[in-house]
Amino acid sequence: MKILILGASQVGVSIAEVLVGEENDVTVVDVDSDILQALQNRLDIRTVIGSAAHPSVLRTAGAEDASLILAVTNNDQVNLVACQIAEAFFATPTKIARLRSNEYLNNPELFTNESGFHVDVVISPEKIVRDHITRLIEFPGALQVLDFADGLVQLVGVKAVAGGALINCPLEELKEHMPGVETRVAAIYRDGEVITPKSETVIKEEDEVFFVAAREHIRKVMREMRGLSDKTKRIFIAGGGNIGLNLARELERKGYSVKLIEVKASRAEKIAESIGNTIVLNGDAADASLLLQENIEAADVFCAVTEKDEINILSANLAKQLGAKRVMALVNKPAYVEHLQHKDIDVIISPRIATIGSVLAHIRRGDVVAVHSLRRGRAEAIEAIAHGDASSSKVIGKGVRQIPFPEGTGVGAIVRDKQVIIPDKNTIIEPEDHVIIFMDDKSCIADVEALFQVSATFI
Repeated sequence: MKILILGASQVGVSIAEVLVGEENDVTVVDVDSDILQALQNRLDIRTVIGSAAHPSVLRTAGAEDASLILAVTNNDQVNLVACQIAEAFFATPTKIARLRSNEYLNNPELFTNESGFHVDVVISPEKIVRDHITRLIEFPGALQVLDFADGLVQLVGVKAVAGGALINCPLEELKEHMPGVETRVAAIYRDGEVITPKSETVIKEEDEVFFVAAREHIRKVMREMRGLSDKTKRIFIAGGGNIGLNLARELERKGYSVKLIEVKASRAEKIAESIGNTIVLNGDAADASLLLQENIEAADVFCAVTEKDEINILSANLAKQLGAKRVMALVNKPAYVEHLQHKDIDVIISPRIATIGSVLAHIRRGDVVAVHSLRRGRAEAIEAIAHGDASSSKVIGKGVRQIPFPEGTGVGAIVRDKQVIIPDKNTIIEPEDHVIIFMDDKSCIADVEALFQVSATFI
């Protein structure tokens, strides 16, 4: 697929890295020649220097035959203008724009009205990260909480701890422990290695377990995996940027007790004037005396979301040492995510990984409607729709065990007419089923996509 990425921002570069690795034809446009040169030195891409809002620059970049334009500069207006030009001059099939301002995000009619902006998909990394953190807070102990089929199904990653009823039990006994609850263990990670779940597989303490279940059953499965956990009430947020402020508003709306720490006095004052019951503190989140003064030892969650990775890592580690029950840190730099050992940090949040899925869902072949990266991008879970019939589809009319999925790939759940089915060996795929698939190695994605592509004879 030929793809134009407008803006060599952190989001743009991260997406370029993934797309190049999946053998797409990628061109990146930016005004900074040094950034483009450094990018070209390490990735097999084409680069064009210039403004993404200029028709001539887009033409030079190859917009005339691009399948998708991804406008992710740090300027909302430039992204919107680029999408308008792509529609008016080049009739680009798919136009995705990154937007940050709530003035745009809170007015969706701007993109649905024919006279509005010609943007097919709006993405907001800040909103995606906010929602990701909110779900982690709502499910104490979760490492990842991912939605499929409009939230009817969730895939949750959780670390098994002492006290959980499922510890040292084979998977075939799941139903005995949870009568009436249908769930499927999609993968188990032990000491960094993936274990393909089988009926005789035993869950051990410290295993990272990814399981799929209907939304209403998630908490029951987590209790069996981790034992009883206290309800989250008190939350500290370090950083009053867009993510921190919007996260505080969302958590406040959900009834949590929130304290927000912002280092800039003017910004702290502005936040205090615009927010309801959140306590706003002006100070350094890595100041032990401030944290102790504000009773950090009573915090259920400490979440560091400043604009600096180093501050997030330092303050989260400090908060944990001072008694916070659970700490999270926002980390942008891939090297920090991949290579540092964050022993005292419960959850590392990568905006790069959280955001990429919302883009990949519009690039995947076959009718893939949702994509989520797992295990720092090494694994993937997708939601694909089975179209066609038994003669035109490779999956319809077949049992899940009959479908030639690549090794390490499995069906976690099926949604049919809004009913969640945890499949067994006799479950048959029917037309329009939403199939949630887990892959412990994302390199096999092309083979999985091919299974859900309808043959040319289907009309």
